[in-house]
Amino acid sequence: MKNFEYQNYIYSRKDENDNTVISVKGVDIGSNKLTIMAGPCVIDSYDATDKIAAKVKDLGASVLRGGAFKPRTSPYSFQGMGTSGLDILHDIGNKHNMPVISEIMSADELDYFIERIDIIQVGARNMQNFDLLKKLGRTNKPILLKRGFANTIEEFLLSAEYIMKEGNKNVILCERGIRTYETFTRNTLDISAVPVLKRLTHLPVVVDPSHASGIYWLVKPLALAAVAAGADGLIIETHINPRESSCDPEQTLTIESFTSLMDELLPVAKAVGRTI
Repeated sequence: MKNFEYQNYIYSRKDENDNTVISVKGVDIGSNKLTIMAGPCVIDSYDATDKIAAKVKDLGASVLRGGAFKPRTSPYSFQGMGTSGLDILHDIGNKHNMPVISEIMSADELDYFIERIDIIQVGARNMQNFDLLKKLGRTNKPILLKRGFANTIEEFLLSAEYIMKEGNKNVILCERGIRTYETFTRNTLDISAVPVLKRLTHLPVVVDPSHASGIYWLVKPLALAAVAAGADGLIIETHINPRESSCDPEQTLTIESFTSLMDELLPVAKAVGRTI
């Protein structure tokens, strides 16, 4: 076993055998019930987001996701609506009685996120933005921390430790694929990371099959595999019409595909002692 398994870190199972369950507006993340987070990659209009929220909630999603600040590889790609996008997400979450999650890019936006967003997401590019992590650690907001695409599990857990060391124990880990030699998929989903993380830490672990694959038809099999491996939840990009999405349409599920996924998740969840 690796040495970091035995350290007295806050994330470690060494002195904490029970799984941490994080409650957000009546949604328990890390319990036997799978948490499905679904919604558009990016908030680009009120009406579209409202329709998506209604559909995914009806199909079993309990958390609404949506990007307002988008880190893009190209400076010419759509960067999101900013704080107005957060306003839309906040309002629609309240309308449908769903907690909402969105990605923060800078500590400059933290106060606005604290007001509007129920779960603050730290993206892969900011996993080792230690100044941001420490500031998030001084809040009591649940933080979904994504693994960086070139980071080890040890580095991932130590980033979680940065948040927890400042006092915020409400951390959710998210495996979203790592960069390998393979170029067919956007990233390579490290499915082994799920049982490894569940062994090393008491924190909830969710999987993002959308960013791991980058291909809509791979989302379902990767999601099923993640649940079978022990994931506590999934975060999935979903849209009424992916071709109209301003971001990542090629990896976004239609409502019909999301419906099929939820139907097929049920027996897999039951097989590993979970409900949806």
